[in-house]
Amino acid sequence: MTEMLKKNTRTSITVQLKQGKEIKHNFSLDIDTHLSDPGVVGIFGESGSGKTTFLRSFAGLLKLPSAVISFNDEVWQNDQIFVPTHKRSIGYVFQEDGLLPHLTVQQNLDYAVRRKRKVSMEGLYNKVVSILNIESLLSALPDQLSGGERQRVSIARSLLQQPRILLMDEPLASLDEKRKREILPYLERVSKQFVIPILYVSHSVEEIARLADYVLVFKQGRIVEEGSPNSVFAKENPFIGLSDEVGVVLDGVISAWDEIWELSTVSTDCGDLLIPKAGTVVGTTIRVRILAKDVSLMETPESKSSILNQLSADVLELSRDQNTAMSLVNLRVKSAHLVARISRKSIDQLKIAPGKSLWVQIKAAAVLN
Repeated sequence: MTEMLKKNTRTSITVQLKQGKEIKHNFSLDIDTHLSDPGVVGIFGESGSGKTTFLRSFAGLLKLPSAVISFNDEVWQNDQIFVPTHKRSIGYVFQEDGLLPHLTVQQNLDYAVRRKRKVSMEGLYNKVVSILNIESLLSALPDQLSGGERQRVSIARSLLQQPRILLMDEPLASLDEKRKREILPYLERVSKQFVIPILYVSHSVEEIARLADYVLVFKQGRIVEEGSPNSVFAKENPFIGLSDEVGVVLDGVISAWDEIWELSTVSTDCGDLLIPKAGTVVGTTIRVRILAKDVSLMETPESKSSILNQLSADVLELSRDQNTAMSLVNLRVKSAHLVARISRKSIDQLKIAPGKSLWVQIKAAAVLN
């Protein structure tokens, strides 16, 4: 059995990167992070924030002076050591698929594994091909595939190299929205079926919120926020220009399905939520995103409302919003947190302050998977 299929392995990643300011680009890098058993690490930030520089340095494609990089018990770079890329046990998926155009899909996959030991390769090969659903593509040439299909083959090729960590640099950036939504479930399958840490770079909040177990937010060459998707995306400060994206990410389980009204009951840490067509199979685990702009507040529950989800909550704190007419209200709902974006006038009228008990109405909740 290959290393990435074992369930008893632990992962430790340490990265310290420093790069002096480049006058031409007015950019400096100052990163110091340690990740332990991270699962999927979402590396988020605007263009030019240092995400790709971080990933390329980790891969050994870029050698920065005074860098310290270690993976598990191996030092990949310090003042005395620099392990070249081909000796680092990594798989790298770029924006472009990089498939060899004159080879079929199967030949591209065979080319990737030709230097690997054949022990357990057949089982791994079949598992990768099945999970990424590329059985029917094996005889096709790359130019006969859609963008999403080519990227799935690229991911399969990386997995067949039996890496101990998978690096993904904006893998969906070249795809249109339809193709992105087609391939996201396959990325989820990879993260669940293979016990392999993934560093996933993207500037898409939706991708990171859907896939990541842990999030690093980059801005101007520094990590300005890190933590679980729920803790990170509930704050506005890192998301300059993305105020509409503030919200929470909750893991839930489908506990009931109402066939008449086509509503799923999703049990979460903040209570049961009724969500249209979130799924029909009871017991299915899903991830739900609730944006602050879709949460409203009231003093008492409303019996005659079109909004189905009403929950009791306690106010934890208020914070400023980029829109000076609005404020963010951080709320505790059972054991979870929610965030509401409401006007300052509403805060005054409802006399909202830390410790006050209110009711929240959730106007919409997006199912991420």
